[in-house]
Amino acid sequence: MRKIAVAVLLVLMAAPALAQDHVLGPGEEPKDKTASQKAGDDRAERAYQRSLNNVPDQKPVDPWGTARGDDASKKLAAPARPVAKQSSKAKSGSTAN
Repeated sequence: MRKIAVAVLLVLMAAPALAQDHVLGPGEEPKDKTASQKAGDDRAERAYQRSLNNVPDQKPVDPWGTARGDDASKKLAAPARPVAKQSSKAKSGSTAN
């Protein structure tokens, strides 16, 4: 009796998995879409791109800012200055680290 109950439970658990969409196997070609499906995909893509354009630009977030304190976060928030390049003629014989 228990074996039958276990078998019934396994069948009941497998039924939703078999009801999912068909997954393409190896060497199986996807079906061509109809014109209405292609138009729907194009509409969805345009709506997605419009929604991306509606997202405002956000400031960079510093999650450790409160742990460091006010002085350290202001120093890190300041934009970095570009390093001045030295010409190859101005090199001296000493090397400093």
